[in-house]
Amino acid sequence: MVALLSVSLTSSIQASDHGTMGQTFPIIEPDLLATIEGRLKHLQATGEIDRMNAVFAKRAEAKVRRPVPVAGISRATEARVWDYDPSVSVDHDVRDTKGNMIARAGQAVNPLDFVTMHQALVFVDGDSKPQMAWATERYSDLKAKIILVSGAPLEEMTNRQRRFYFDQEGRLTGRLGIRHTPAIVEQAGRVLKISEIVLKGAD
Repeated sequence: MVALLSVSLTSSIQASDHGTMGQTFPIIEPDLLATIEGRLKHLQATGEIDRMNAVFAKRAEAKVRRPVPVAGISRATEARVWDYDPSVSVDHDVRDTKGNMIARAGQAVNPLDFVTMHQALVFVDGDSKPQMAWATERYSDLKAKIILVSGAPLEEMTNRQRRFYFDQEGRLTGRLGIRHTPAIVEQAGRVLKISEIVLKGAD
């Protein structure tokens, strides 16, 4: 019965043309890709692309030569010392290349149990002559890595003929809790000892 009813309904339904029910308009929306391609060809023909590339390269070079200063860092006016525990909790088993278990998931691991920090980390304001003089006179390249929170590291490397680093986006100072410079980070057993130093006569 269901089959017969289905056949009956199908045979009784026919498509029909009811004509145009109103005014119609042709689709005239421009091709987006063609529009973009035309714009690019125009920019290339007028030399605008070369000009934009030159401006971009100049800005990129300027940012490399003088990175954005780390926000929230100021000159130390009060000495401060604290310990930082670098331990982290691993979320999966960690094994060495031979398959030996180093740490199990959920276990707290202290990197200082496996590596020794031979160089201190010295954070300074690269635009402060007293801080730069203090750091470079006190620490050699072998003794410490001097990390700028502002200033021009490439220029300083050229002028002083030694390597400098920059705390990009304040990742190190933010994690270590450093808010003032100069600051020194040194290993003290299983923790890092952090000291913010007050320089006499500094700007």
